[in-house]
Amino acid sequence: MMRMSTSRPYHHGDLRAALLKSAERTLREKGVGALSLRELARDTGVSHAAPGRHFKDKQALLDALALDGYERLNQALDAAADGPGLSLEQRITALARAYLGFAVENPELLELMFARKHDPDRTAQLAAAVDRSLGTFTRMVADAQQRGEIVPGDPERITTVAAASLHGLAALIAGCALDAEETLAGLDEHIHLLLVGLRPR
Repeated sequence: MMRMSTSRPYHHGDLRAALLKSAERTLREKGVGALSLRELARDTGVSHAAPGRHFKDKQALLDALALDGYERLNQALDAAADGPGLSLEQRITALARAYLGFAVENPELLELMFARKHDPDRTAQLAAAVDRSLGTFTRMVADAQQRGEIVPGDPERITTVAAASLHGLAALIAGCALDAEETLAGLDEHIHLLLVGLRPR
């Protein structure tokens, strides 16, 4: 890769975006252990000190990657939840499809997102992004409860059950135990079973 001349600086904000894009590519191809600010500078074609203007250390870079991932996931979830006239089952299926689609396309990033989500030192901005992603599901559950479409109970607990089921599918796909296309094709049935339960009626 040709090294970028210092006489050709990035516009404000462009360098940070370029660094994150390069870091995500490294994460996908080589794993989190291969990420370093110095290698990132080399891959992006800037001085070794340049990434330090945006990320004070590797942990800050990982937080920024996780936050960017959650923001992209939240955009996908918001778009899926914005479906007027759909039944509850259709709305949940749309959310599930958005989540699984993101998981299938970004397994390494999703793993990092979950790792940073549980870190006690995570930033307030990252914590808010995590809350927003779960909040999309929880609000749908609470609204459905008010309409009598879902059993009463703690909406956060019910959301956890549904989210665990979806994340389980994502983990099975990432571990090659399930085929991504087949799983997405059968998602309607999965959500139907999740809503009606397994006991015969």
